[in-house]
Amino acid sequence: MNDKEYVFGANTIENLTTGMYQDSRIIYREYIQNACDSIDKAKKINLLGDKDGFIDIIIDPIKRSIIVEDNATGIPADDFEKTLGDVANSSKKIGEDKGFRGIGKLAGLAYCKKLIFSSSVKGENVISKMECDAVLMRELINEHNQGNKHTAIEILQKTYKFSSEYTADKDSHFFRVQILDVNDENKDLLKIEEIREYLSFVAPVPYYINFYIKTEVYRYAKEHNHQIDEYVIRVNGQQIFKEYELNYKTRSGDDSIRSIEFHEFKDDNGHELGWMWLGISGFKGAIPESCKMRCIRLRKENIQIGNENTLQEYFKEGRGGTYFIGEVFATSANLIPNAQRNFFNENLTRYSFVQELKKYFRELSRIYHYGSELNTHFKNLREFDKETAKYNEMKRKGDFLNSAEEKKAKKQLDDTRAKAASAEKAIKKLQEKENNGIADGIIVGVANKRMDEYEKEKKETKKNDNKQSSKPSKGKSNSAGKPGIWTDRFSSYSKEQRKLIERICNAIDKTVDKEIAEKIRKAIEIDLLS
Repeated sequence: MNDKEYVFGANTIENLTTGMYQDSRIIYREYIQNACDSIDKAKKINLLGDKDGFIDIIIDPIKRSIIVEDNATGIPADDFEKTLGDVANSSKKIGEDKGFRGIGKLAGLAYCKKLIFSSSVKGENVISKMECDAVLMRELINEHNQGNKHTAIEILQKTYKFSSEYTADKDSHFFRVQILDVNDENKDLLKIEEIREYLSFVAPVPYYINFYIKTEVYRYAKEHNHQIDEYVIRVNGQQIFKEYELNYKTRSGDDSIRSIEFHEFKDDNGHELGWMWLGISGFKGAIPESCKMRCIRLRKENIQIGNENTLQEYFKEGRGGTYFIGEVFATSANLIPNAQRNFFNENLTRYSFVQELKKYFRELSRIYHYGSELNTHFKNLREFDKETAKYNEMKRKGDFLNSAEEKKAKKQLDDTRAKAASAEKAIKKLQEKENNGIADGIIVGVANKRMDEYEKEKKETKKNDNKQSSKPSKGKSNSAGKPGIWTDRFSSYSKEQRKLIERICNAIDKTVDKEIAEKIRKAIEIDLLS
């Protein structure tokens, strides 16, 4: 038997605090995760009703402090020191609890001068407290790295300070984290609006009220026995929601989520791995980074895994994910978030999940290519409509200077007509496409909806044009009875030059009869515009 003692050096503590996370904001996720587990437990023992649990986050940029508090079970006084003092020795269970490693509570030590935990349990007259001196912890780690060695246990013993105080309120039950004197280099933790936005997609919160498609998400989840964990989480009194909306902008124009599709992920043996919802838009273009809800997010127990780019690598092209909005919910108990929660631990279930993600996302890659084709086709249709209206209006007003100009405009119109005819044929082909996969089914629907929108837009334009043409012209009239300002056609000339031309023509109108004046005007147009 090997009875040799092994030492866990000071750097173990450093790795679990300053070395654990690349983004300081992740500490919010860690403390929220622990609070959610406590709320779940409180509901199981009927301490809280289904809608009674909450997590309050108070950020004070002036005092440079953060408080994260829940109204769940709390920790009994007899268990408090062991529960908080132990590291990586949690009693939580994989597959049941959101947090289970017992290291998340140390997250805040890297970003402040003092970290305080306090708790009370219903029926006890005690508030238990643990203070952690983050400054001392960092000093001891530096000493260790400079040769004055310390073990991890020695550092924790010097860093921790436990105490308790009496409370008359035996009915209170809570757990509170206080992060005091946030470091100057971690000021991002104190930006209230940015933290709200960050948590709106990271935390397990409900969908924004105006995102009415959420009704379909809840319905589908219920019908397929999928649970979506949601909690009341407030930042400085304002409740947080997933800020999904229906409308957004792309470089190719405004777009919106018109419907929603669902997909189940299963391994080769039919075992459930996860499910997802996908927003079906017009796929007019990539969604810009300014649209905070873009990309397909990965979630476990409704807490985001990684960030908005975590699933990008499973598309054929790196840009692929930026054309979509949606969420993948990993549900298998064997999909275990790694310590940094940026993906899952390596195992066969993870391998199967990744293969299914790749298969599905490669199908999705075809969709935005079809969307790009549709953009070109509808652009050609609208260009033809525009050229037709322009040609007909000029002919109606007699604005062509001569037959050569009219013939040139007719040729241009015929060219756009040919492109439009080709576009109509291509769109119809997409509308009648056989459903041979996920992408085909989606793109048929997209093509039909975009055509419906185009036809509606065309009718509305025609209706407005008819209204406009039926109104008497309010424009300035010249001697030939033409509405509008005659010199507008000389737009290539300066304002002063156009005024001079107008003065000359006015003088002609006063000097000769109407028919001769019109001929002189035409002659001026041909000479100046040729």
